[in-house]
Amino acid sequence: MGLTVYITKDPETRELVLESGALVLSDRGICCIDEFDKMDDSTRSILHEAMEQQTVSVAKAGIICQLNARTAILAAANPKESRYNPKLSVVENIRLQPTLLSRFDLIYLMLDNINENNDRRLADHILSLYGEQEEDMEVEEPNQDTLSKEELACFISYTRKFCNPKIAETSMGKLVEGYLAMRGSGHRGTITATPR
Repeated sequence: MGLTVYITKDPETRELVLESGALVLSDRGICCIDEFDKMDDSTRSILHEAMEQQTVSVAKAGIICQLNARTAILAAANPKESRYNPKLSVVENIRLQPTLLSRFDLIYLMLDNINENNDRRLADHILSLYGEQEEDMEVEEPNQDTLSKEELACFISYTRKFCNPKIAETSMGKLVEGYLAMRGSGHRGTITATPR
């Protein structure tokens, strides 16, 4: 589905019909857009019209019309270098045209600041959802043999389906430490670990 409309053939009559896109479907509502910074220029020009005139113009397959798009747009964008640079402006950080950005009434910056205590609390919480409930489980020494990607994928699929695995306490500690190490080692231009 696109933002405006798309054209499809009716399966019964075989005639071309217009199907509403996200902006038209959200008329008198809210249209939520993720990865706003990744849109191409033609999509952005559609948004200019929708945000300024509350309509969407369509000229496809010989069909010319103007549809209502009286919608509020809620959009999320990521910084261009995977981490927000406070020395740059919002426009420079998310690579959006100032003319489009100015059409938003509110702009909130949600920064993912690295804080070891908060990161540890979050990692501990997430792992507690999947951790083992029993206290006295034996931990086997890891085997030195390695698995191929295909074998590992099959193993994970099988254990999820039949074994309902739980993460051991010692493994949870190692995962938390690994997550904290990845969060703390972010250098400019690299993708760092995120809670997701």
